Amino acid sequence: MESKEVFIGIDVSKKLLDVCVLPQGEVTKVENNQKGFDRLISWLDQFKGALVVMEASGGLQTPACGSLHEAGFKVAVVNPRQVRDFAKAMGKLAKTDRIDAMVLATFAEKVRPEPRPMKDKQSQHLSELMARRRQLLGMIVMEKNRLSRASKSIKRKIELNLQWLDEQLAALDQEMDEFIKGSPIWRAKEDLLMSVPGVGKVLARTLLSSLPELGTLNRHGIAALVGVAPFNRDSGKYSGQRSCWGGRSAVRRALYMATFVAVRHNPVIRAHYEKLISKNKKFKVAMVACMRKMLVILNAMLRDNKPWKPISA
Repeated sequence: MESKEVFIGIDVSKKLLDVCVLPQGEVTKVENNQKGFDRLISWLDQFKGALVVMEASGGLQTPACGSLHEAGFKVAVVNPRQVRDFAKAMGKLAKTDRIDAMVLATFAEKVRPEPRPMKDKQSQHLSELMARRRQLLGMIVMEKNRLSRASKSIKRKIELNLQWLDEQLAALDQEMDEFIKGSPIWRAKEDLLMSVPGVGKVLARTLLSSLPELGTLNRHGIAALVGVAPFNRDSGKYSGQRSCWGGRSAVRRALYMATFVAVRHNPVIRAHYEKLISKNKKFKVAMVACMRKMLVILNAMLRDNKPWKPISA
């Protein structure tokens, strides 16, 4: 007798994982920690190779995702907005952890999202360091904003805190430098990406840590994954304005800043930008198009393992 395909939905919260298995309809709940992961993998042992779907939950899903991947499951982490729209289309307006797990399992069965490559431990560590760097930068900006409005008695306290934050940021950057230098593969990838005018350490390390798919997808796939691919909004005779949405915001922010520099210093990106502006495209539209072009170039370079080649005069 031919075995049926199995689909697993897991709703992730800070302390618990709610699990639903279809078509069996089996449900369970385990702790969101290593002990719970071991219990879950043992319970799901008969379903090895099944597709598991979770929502992106601000990193809460990462440990469980890694454990299931190592245990032989295909894991797809999907956009919560996409799942919620799917639930509304099914008429599932109520929202509990158990219902969400069932919706995720049904989503896995009907949509069958493609599992993405998992971050290895090095990628996860670098991702954590980059996340901490963004947090420190955010705190520095907030403290500087407070400094401009603070009274004289408070200014000194803010200045001392800024000094400490700057020291923390410098130490973190040094730790990342040593981390990258300690791996010939990572160092080679960073050097490859940074050979492009406009690409600095921040973008290179953001791509390495937060976009492991770079170099493995085609140009359309990588642009959609980051959120710089425009989508049509047409119906009948109506032709709506195309817009970008979704994607990985941390990658997009770093890519924007690098593209802003590349528009001035990278001949290929500058020519593309000037062409778009000459056609009366708005600044934002031109910048997103240049971000997409930059990303596609970096994707091809990493795929082919070829450094940047400047245009010959």
